[in-house]
Amino acid sequence: MLTLSAPDAISPAIHRTRQLLFHPFRLGTFLKLCLVAVFTEGFSGNFNFGGHGGGAHNAPAPSPAPSLEILFSPVFLFIIFVAIVFGVAISLLVLYLITRLRFALFECLTRQSTLIAPGWSRYREPARRFFWLNVVVGLVFLLVIVLIAIPFAAGFYHFYQSSAANHSFDLGRFLSLILPLIPIIILLVLAAIATDIILRDFMLPHYALENATAGHAWAAVRARIAAEKGPFFVYALLRIFLPALAIVAIFLVLVIPSIVVIAVTALSFAGLHAAFTHGGLLGIAFAVLAGIVVVLAVIAYLILAALCFGGPLSLAVRNYALVFYGGRYQPLGDILFPPPASQPAPGA
Repeated sequence: MLTLSAPDAISPAIHRTRQLLFHPFRLGTFLKLCLVAVFTEGFSGNFNFGGHGGGAHNAPAPSPAPSLEILFSPVFLFIIFVAIVFGVAISLLVLYLITRLRFALFECLTRQSTLIAPGWSRYREPARRFFWLNVVVGLVFLLVIVLIAIPFAAGFYHFYQSSAANHSFDLGRFLSLILPLIPIIILLVLAAIATDIILRDFMLPHYALENATAGHAWAAVRARIAAEKGPFFVYALLRIFLPALAIVAIFLVLVIPSIVVIAVTALSFAGLHAAFTHGGLLGIAFAVLAGIVVVLAVIAYLILAALCFGGPLSLAVRNYALVFYGGRYQPLGDILFPPPASQPAPGA
């Protein structure tokens, strides 16, 4: 087991990513792994104070009863309920698929394998329990957000009522409601990032390799963090900022090709419009068909760019997490860095 500091784990993570994707390079395998990595890692509220005209102050206000009747009608409430249930079901299904693929990708990266199916099948039970752990953590986090938001929601509601009654916008009072929210939002974002790192980077290996429970995995992770607070803190900083810097670099690399693609798309639409404007129904049909082809080409370019750049970055981030934590969790470290086989005795 090779224990590396957070900065020292960067180079082995990049090396393992390069070996998996490019030695040997197969386009289909490359795109498959990048697609799984991108899928699993992941790449305005309008106030209407609108006043009436100057002569409308003596006119009675229109009754909101009809809109309220529609809003609280059984049919409308049933549609909202069905939409919510459907949305929650689809979200849970997508989260379950992502969780299963995360375990399959864990198998690929730890074994340096390009096959998805073995990990998909092997970790079915740990992935199912890890999925429900993520659901519970998400619900708790949502409950905390709601409890924090309740007093602020009351303040914003009274502000809206006052502004609507006075037909004015009190900027000072609005800022007094917004400014206290900023540090709370920052803390919530940091808490969400820390929770995500603990779950995916540290607890998931315990689920996969030991079939551990949530309590056992958290206790093991907490003990390791308590023993090495400094290295884990540095790892968390690098884990956040290095991908952000890489995304900026990718943007700079892609900005010129993207400008070219946008320019070609705009010129294509302009040319199609000029060529088929007076071509009758057949000309319009050709223009629509050509426009669809151009749009599909742009979408294909965006997807290909996301896979070719975002995929290796996501895989490198996963490898970075495995290499760092593998030096502190022996079952994982022994897979990543197998101990040398003992040499047989002479004459054996």
